[in-house]
Amino acid sequence: MEEYGKILIIAMPIFLLLIVIEKAYGIYIKEDNVPLMDSVSSISSGMTNAVKDVLGLSLTFISYEWMLSKVAVFHMETSIFTYLVAFIIIDFYGYWTHRLAHQINFFWNKHAIHHSSEEFNLACALRQTVSSFVNLFTFLLIPAAILGVPAVVIAITLPIQLFLQFWYHTKHIKKMGFLEHILVTPSHHRVHHAINPEYIDKNHSQIFIFWDKWFGTFQEELETAPAVFGITRPAQTWNPIRINFQHLSLLISDAWRAENWKDKFTIWFKPTGWRPENFEEKYPVNKITDVYNFNKYGTENSTKLISWSVAQVLITLLFVSFLFNNIAAIGLPDIFIYGLFLFITIYSYSELMDCRNFSLFWESLRFLFGMGILYHYGNWFGLNDHFPAVNYVIASYLLMSLLMTVYFVVFEFKTKKEMLVNS
Repeated sequence: MEEYGKILIIAMPIFLLLIVIEKAYGIYIKEDNVPLMDSVSSISSGMTNAVKDVLGLSLTFISYEWMLSKVAVFHMETSIFTYLVAFIIIDFYGYWTHRLAHQINFFWNKHAIHHSSEEFNLACALRQTVSSFVNLFTFLLIPAAILGVPAVVIAITLPIQLFLQFWYHTKHIKKMGFLEHILVTPSHHRVHHAINPEYIDKNHSQIFIFWDKWFGTFQEELETAPAVFGITRPAQTWNPIRINFQHLSLLISDAWRAENWKDKFTIWFKPTGWRPENFEEKYPVNKITDVYNFNKYGTENSTKLISWSVAQVLITLLFVSFLFNNIAAIGLPDIFIYGLFLFITIYSYSELMDCRNFSLFWESLRFLFGMGILYHYGNWFGLNDHFPAVNYVIASYLLMSLLMTVYFVVFEFKTKKEMLVNS
């Protein structure tokens, strides 16, 4: 946990800087496709995923270390060659876990968040799952275990392979010549994120594109079919925690309502999007049928709300950075209390981004929880040792955040609804 937190401390500002550069470049060439609200939602999603991983809130039924002890035929020494072998095997593992997440109803729930943005930019690369609490696919690393790749090599290579998937989430890089035959490029990944019928469930590769070509899931980006992004059952929310459980909620509802016991059981393992017969008519859900003609979500927010949302995500990044840099010093069980505060924070301000009146409840809860931490400990998890006045700063911030939420709910949202009614 601590080592991964240190890695993220380095990676987070780099990702944020690249997102800002992409935004500035888009404005410069008059092709800005990095809406601020969408980016705040994406970055918030990345934070929930990172906090979950750093806190170790997931289980692995079959660990790599156990497989290594049982099936290793060789024992590779740690070297550059060993890392190269591990990287290729992890990319093979990544292709199949990615493909299964797209093709099986239950597994789609953990991956839908990544596709939920109706834009395609570097920020949307950060939309990662918080709903996956069990790793079921470690067995796909059996080739590495047979070869005797050390566990430490796998542990180091996994985050490197993940971070290398960041750069190709952009519309500004067009086709890249001969690299299109070797690596996953922005062109390939635009196809993967598109909801055009000819593009759905294509290009699952993560670093090397030849996996798709070998296993029959490759599709080139076509000039005649501009990619349209999102998911066919649009999320209709900026709240990353809501998005993480939307598909699971629908599966549970459909399984409960299904009259056929076979449907109740098999719905989880059917192809993604499958529902029992006639459910689309009996229990309709919002679905995009014309990919070139639908309204994107949340495009009419006020400048005040957008500015406040950006401020909230930047302040939350500071809270997250302090946690990642001080995991050992904070210790158990306090890191989980801190993590809960962060989840409530993100849930609260993203509910406000959705213009929900109930966001006032969540912000009040966050205020009471944060003030309770200050009162109980008399110290913000050791930060006072470096900044003696930090209690007053955090208390003032929590109060200001609550008052801003009151302002938006009582005044701005009410005015907006009255205008809609009168129109």
